Amino acid sequence: MDYPTLRIAHLYPSLLNVAGDGGNVMALVQRCAWRGIPTEVVTVEQGDTPDFTTFDLIMFHGGQDVEQQVVAKDLGLKVPSLTEAADQGVVIFAVCAGLQLLGHRYVPSVGEPMEGAAILDLETHAGSQRFMQHAAVEVTLNGETGTVVGFENHSGLTTLGPDARPFGTMVAGAGNNGRDGTEGAVRGNVYATYLHGPVLPKNPWLADQLIRIALERKMGEPVTLAPLDDAEESRAHDVALAKAVRNKGQYTAVTPAELVRSR
Repeated sequence: MDYPTLRIAHLYPSLLNVAGDGGNVMALVQRCAWRGIPTEVVTVEQGDTPDFTTFDLIMFHGGQDVEQQVVAKDLGLKVPSLTEAADQGVVIFAVCAGLQLLGHRYVPSVGEPMEGAAILDLETHAGSQRFMQHAAVEVTLNGETGTVVGFENHSGLTTLGPDARPFGTMVAGAGNNGRDGTEGAVRGNVYATYLHGPVLPKNPWLADQLIRIALERKMGEPVTLAPLDDAEESRAHDVALAKAVRNKGQYTAVTPAELVRSR
């Protein structure tokens, strides 16, 4: 099959790359290349105002509060086009700070509240505990269900509104807030999660779902992706899943007392 070129926007790669989240873009590009699907990656930084409706996939990753403040101030320039892209079904995949800034606002423990894009109906407030360990989430996409693994590292407590549904249900780990068993958020083709890793190389099933959804939207017809040899990726997934399950019930690798002593 001759595939069209998938255009991928990579938001703020110089600011948002906690835990090597940029590896998610590399995973998408490589898995497309193995199947003969051409890709074009466009980096979008501060001050850039592209037409986001011209992309097929938009990647929005995690960062620390300092970098997140910078991004939040710039994001307003991009919100109208980014919202139009989301409304048109462009696939958006967001991690951590990306999740928080696609919501209404993020209120950090220090500094002014950060206004988000309000594409996702959620709000985040900084909590007193950092959730920091391997996690596993049951996710259903395109009628298929899989277990997604990753490393959560956040102190934000996210609450979903009525117009957002969870990205998945916690198998092990804290998720959105450590209370309600939800993880991430979804609206249309907008998918947001707290899982770093980077998450897509460890979860080839999830990476392929994003590629397939983007291709089907672009081509206007069902797409069946050629299978790949995922033996190495599956081993990485299984090791991370075992670590998450082993630590189930614990939300952080660092106790609050240790955090206080480290300050």
